[in-house]
Amino acid sequence: MEIILIAAGAYLLSSIPFGLIFVYLFQGTDVRRHGSGNIGATNVFRVGGAPAGLLTLLCDALKGYVPVLLAIAAFPGTYMYHIAVAVICLLGHSFSLFLRFRGGKGVATGLGVSLALLPLPTLAVAVLFALVLLVSGYVSLGSICAAVALPVVTLFTNVPHSYLFFAIAAAAFVVVRHRENIGRLLSGTENRLLWKDRGRGGT
Repeated sequence: MEIILIAAGAYLLSSIPFGLIFVYLFQGTDVRRHGSGNIGATNVFRVGGAPAGLLTLLCDALKGYVPVLLAIAAFPGTYMYHIAVAVICLLGHSFSLFLRFRGGKGVATGLGVSLALLPLPTLAVAVLFALVLLVSGYVSLGSICAAVALPVVTLFTNVPHSYLFFAIAAAAFVVVRHRENIGRLLSGTENRLLWKDRGRGGT
C-alpha cells in the first residue's frame, strides 16, 4: 500500500506543469503559445526570462528527485520499486494529468530522478551537458549527449543492474522525445540558447 501511495503521489507531483505556472506568474501568458510551445525550462527561459527558467529547472528536477528519494528511503534494497517510481515521474512530466496527457521532454525531471538513483554518473554527465552547451549553444544537443552518456558512465560504476537498465531506457526516452530537435540539428535550423534569441523557438 505504501508504494502505491508513493507512486500515485509521484505521478501527481510530476504532472504539475511548473513551466506553465511560472511563465504565467512572471509574464501573464501561456508558454505553450510562444517559442517552441514546450513547457520545459529552455522555452520558459526564452519566454519568461531567467528567473522563470531557473525556477522551472529547479522544480522540474525536484519533482523527480524527491519521490525517488522517498522510495529509496522507504524500500531500501527493493530496486524495482525505485525504478518504478522513477519511470512514473518521467511519464508524469511528459504526459501530465493536468495538460491532457501532454508535457515536457523529461530532461530536468530525468536529471532529478537520475540524481537520486545515480548521483555520481549524473554529476559526470551534467558536466558533459555544460561543456556541449558552452561549445555549441544547443540545449537540445547537450541534453541528448548527456542522456546517451549516462548509461555508458553508469556501466563503470558499482550500481544495481536494474539501475543500469533504467539509465539505458531513460536515455532512449529522452532521445525519442527530442526527435524533432534532432531533425532541426541535422538541417541546421535548431535555435541556440542565446540571450538575444529570447522569444524564438527552441527545445
